[in-house]
Amino acid sequence: MSKTATRDDRKLDQESSPAASPLVPPPKLRRRPALLAAALVAICLGGLLAAWAWMATTNTQEVLVARQTIERGSVIEADDLARVRVSADPALRPVAGSQLDAVVGQRAAYDVAAGAMLTPDSFTSTVVPSGADSIVGVALTPAQAPGMDLTTGDRVRVVVTPAQGEAMPTGVPQFSEATVAGVHTSPETGQLIVDLLVPHADAAVLAARAATGNISLVLDSRER
Repeated sequence: MSKTATRDDRKLDQESSPAASPLVPPPKLRRRPALLAAALVAICLGGLLAAWAWMATTNTQEVLVARQTIERGSVIEADDLARVRVSADPALRPVAGSQLDAVVGQRAAYDVAAGAMLTPDSFTSTVVPSGADSIVGVALTPAQAPGMDLTTGDRVRVVVTPAQGEAMPTGVPQFSEATVAGVHTSPETGQLIVDLLVPHADAAVLAARAATGNISLVLDSRER
């Protein structure tokens, strides 16, 4: 092989060698302040949301609610109650879910609507009515009852009114004082049925007056 051919081969090898290729500088990364700011905002929002979720879960408490309507005086059973977690104001004094066994067997102090939270005032160990009292049911038309809704504990008077065609008697009409123990509407007649708590000695007189239908219910002051 000739020396000229050898020099030519070396020249071709050098030209085709990667080392002989010119070096390409790496691309310069361009900083984008807007994207950086957006990333920082997203991180801050994520932290705030996590903190809010933690606070929301730690501030809830398990309380007792009525699974179905519990009528005043009825014995509270386990099936009447449910445990739920809510974010309740401590001022409401809800009964903790851990007190379920203590509440079962007590009597409802007043009507507890389905879904309502129980409070210490919702139940009692006292039987209603007690031995000294009686419950008298009074059926009223809208004209015989106050326009305001009656609630358990309201103090009322059952006033005797004249029968149709009779003249209004002179003087103060007769009346019976009572306390509302429960209120519901009759599905058959649509009348308002008010259960009135009265002393045992007055129950017979009130029942006789209510049977005539010539009565009117007066709501007295709710101040305690």
